[in-house]
Amino acid sequence: MAKTSSVEKNNHRRKLVADKAAKRKRLKDIIMDRAKPREERFAAQMKLAEMPRNSSKVRIRNRCEITGRPRGFYRKLRVCRNQLRELASQGMIPGMVKSSW
Repeated sequence: MAKTSSVEKNNHRRKLVADKAAKRKRLKDIIMDRAKPREERFAAQMKLAEMPRNSSKVRIRNRCEITGRPRGFYRKLRVCRNQLRELASQGMIPGMVKSSW
């Protein structure tokens, strides 16, 4: 089980990303638009830099929904490898059977 503080920190980042996504997109569109004057693009870049770092999507860490484990994560099922094996053994994942011979 992962530390609760790490899981909560990640959940806080997810909320910040959702709240600030529209503003970040607007600023990035201004920055990437070469038709706009350089001063306007630079001002947009400064505003983007002033925004909280945790509002950036790349700061979110994929974590297991069950344990919060950050490594060995399967995106399709949103669980870590350990839980994937347990769920497969219990027959909880349709079409997946743990092989044994």
